[in-house]
Amino acid sequence: MDLASTALLRWVPPGTWFSVNAFFDATGDGQLSCWYVNFQRPMRRTPLGFDTFDLLLDLVVAPDLSRWDWKDEDEYANGRRLGVVSEAEHRAVERARGEAVAMIEEGVGPFAAERGLGGWHPDPHWPIPQLPVGALTLS
Repeated sequence: MDLASTALLRWVPPGTWFSVNAFFDATGDGQLSCWYVNFQRPMRRTPLGFDTFDLLLDLVVAPDLSRWDWKDEDEYANGRRLGVVSEAEHRAVERARGEAVAMIEEGVGPFAAERGLGGWHPDPHWPIPQLPVGALTLS
């Protein structure tokens, strides 16, 4: 996947231990390239936006949901060994794995054909978002 020519739409409901990312071809017809499930700590709001922590495990899913492949399981296991991923986080990730796979198999949530992320496109009249003043200043 060429990230330079890819558009991303991310689904992150409150309290979930994963996000669902829909990658679209931004140079051609805007077709869905793939789904990417990123396992992470639940998002939390900050003064500048949102914060999370990547837990090293991912799931790459075909656009038509016909197959999926786990990615970086070796990195996840190493993160557990090193203590980057705690036992409590591991249990949460295990539950989230089952949740994500069930959503894919059932074609629900962001994967729903008729109302999921796969067919969503922004209104072309929306302005391009801007970061708040000082957002990139490290203090």
